[in-house]
Amino acid sequence: MGLLRSAALAAATLFATESAYAASCANPRQMNGFKTCANVEQAEKEGAVTLYSPDPETNQARLTADFKAAFPKIDVTFIRLQTGALYAKLMAERQAKVYQPDILTLTDMTFVLDFQKRGGWAKYESPELGAYTANHKSNPEGLWMWCGIIVAGIAYNPNLVTAAEAPKSWVEALDPKWKDTINAKVTNSGLQHLTWYMLKKTVGEDYWTKFSELKPRAFDSYVQQFDRTVNGQDKIIHTAQYSGYLQFKAKGAPIAYSSPAEGSPSAPVLSGIVDQAPHPEAARLYMDWLTGVPGQTAYVKATALYSTRTDVAPPDGGLPITDFKQLSPDDWEAFLKTHKQYTQEWDKMVGLR
Repeated sequence: MGLLRSAALAAATLFATESAYAASCANPRQMNGFKTCANVEQAEKEGAVTLYSPDPETNQARLTADFKAAFPKIDVTFIRLQTGALYAKLMAERQAKVYQPDILTLTDMTFVLDFQKRGGWAKYESPELGAYTANHKSNPEGLWMWCGIIVAGIAYNPNLVTAAEAPKSWVEALDPKWKDTINAKVTNSGLQHLTWYMLKKTVGEDYWTKFSELKPRAFDSYVQQFDRTVNGQDKIIHTAQYSGYLQFKAKGAPIAYSSPAEGSPSAPVLSGIVDQAPHPEAARLYMDWLTGVPGQTAYVKATALYSTRTDVAPPDGGLPITDFKQLSPDDWEAFLKTHKQYTQEWDKMVGLR
């Protein structure tokens, strides 16, 4: 009886949240599984939507194929770069008054809030945003939202590292035996910045000084990290995306994963419509689809990341996100102030300066 009462309360809470939410239009149009305030016919006349995203090309291809299947009259193109490089490209284009993307996805709150301060996000309050909690939306609402959550831990090749000797904690990953056999991400990674920040707070200020003694290799994409480890070039992945582990495991690759005892850094994937978007109605339609159940389900399937919607299932083969002890900043402004320090220290550690 208590379980039924809890389920009813949760449903009532979600209904109240959605009912109280004020969308960009008074009467959103009901589509197949989501609502939209976009002019669908105009979006189809625009016939295109362009995405800028750090997601690997294979993930984006799967996701955009699902959108294309729902709206065959709208072609989807995407450009993929690591978050920092992507943002630099975007800023250079806007400086030259060149406006290409309709939708921007970033994985570093530093750039998300910087773009907000510059007035770069177009305000659009999707009728689907009522299903999201306040901490997963911009302030003010309608600029960007969390379209996914990246969980990070430690991965290893079980053909080279036994389960008994594999690191079970971030501290164990500092063992000198991992020297020259461990990899991480490059400086441009928002996940790497967040991990750097949270482990300093959780494990100690000198953590990364000790880590640097292992001579880690840094790579642009988690796909590169996993490829090297699966192929035996490295033994350990530090700041390993759980999503990468699920994807490679599903292919039958020799890969195993540890959730560190101290906790798992958890970073947002954030998306929004760009100001001066060349296809504004198609952009609104895409954001409504992406934030709705159909788009979030497709996003989880394509990326193996977690949705922030409670009515979307975890990725295939993945644990419920509540099984992870998530480590995320509780003060994003304090986190943002560390970006310069992080960049200098990380570049030096991985041999980029």
